[in-house]
Amino acid sequence: MQNRRPHVLVLGGFGFIGRHTVAALRAQGCRISIGSRFPGRRHRQANAGEASIEAHMERLLCAEQWRPLIEGVDVVVNCVGILRPRGRETYRRVHHLGPAALAEACALSGQRLIHVSALGLDSDARSRFLGCKRDGEAALRASGADCCIVRPSLLDDEHDGFGACWLRRVARWPLHPVPADALSRIAVLHVDDLAEALANLALDQGHAAPGQCRQFDLGGDQDRTLVDYLADLRRPEAERPARVVRIPSWLAQLASHACDLLHVTPLSYGHIELLRRDNCPAHNRLPELLGRPPRAVGIRAGASLLDTGWREPGPVGAIIPP
Repeated sequence: MQNRRPHVLVLGGFGFIGRHTVAALRAQGCRISIGSRFPGRRHRQANAGEASIEAHMERLLCAEQWRPLIEGVDVVVNCVGILRPRGRETYRRVHHLGPAALAEACALSGQRLIHVSALGLDSDARSRFLGCKRDGEAALRASGADCCIVRPSLLDDEHDGFGACWLRRVARWPLHPVPADALSRIAVLHVDDLAEALANLALDQGHAAPGQCRQFDLGGDQDRTLVDYLADLRRPEAERPARVVRIPSWLAQLASHACDLLHVTPLSYGHIELLRRDNCPAHNRLPELLGRPPRAVGIRAGASLLDTGWREPGPVGAIIPP
């Protein structure tokens, strides 16, 4: 740890990951600035003395535009991301071109950059959501900046986060609709563990030399399928397991496109693609960053499907009886 706590700029500091990251940095005694599209909208979340600055990732597409915003900052933590494009906030601008310009500015000015990305970008992706995130990572690696790319699996929180709260709501339903090809495993982690890991990286004095980019793939305490995860979330609030309905893949894909078009629910085509492949780190670096095991997510820690009363999924379109 450094004797002098760094001055950290958290971009997207009023968002789901950003809020928790700011709290973790605050607990470590860091000086914090919060970058947001609407810095005055949620000013109550910022403590006295914490600056809130206006930063629109989709508009800051060259290094010179970033330099006034990062002046005087030691570390930049980029938590900005969009689920769906809206106007000028396109995947390419927010997930690729904006971070690329930020990395170039950090390389020129000497700031360290910690960039929150996602697991599951290594395979070919047909969705622009995943493709632009992958292009953004490539731009960071080529930037010459001292940067860390942090790639978490699915995030959980009991009371916060659009996707996390929606999954907990679905878990309470008597029927769990699941895409038929969503057979991959996910390593769900708690958002507070991610935030603590980001804060520890910001405080890390053993960072790489300029021009080097480190990657940290992060996951939770165990790997499980989406069916297992929904079951874990359901158990504390229901006496009986839900019935699982396997939705044909073409229908699930069509529903995801409709959700993208109408901007409803967190389900998107990008998520459908992620559910078709394992979303687990090959080497989980979360325990290394935390100095402890990840906290358990969901009701069980190591229980089998038989322990929860579940049976193996039936054929496509089938309902699995309890």
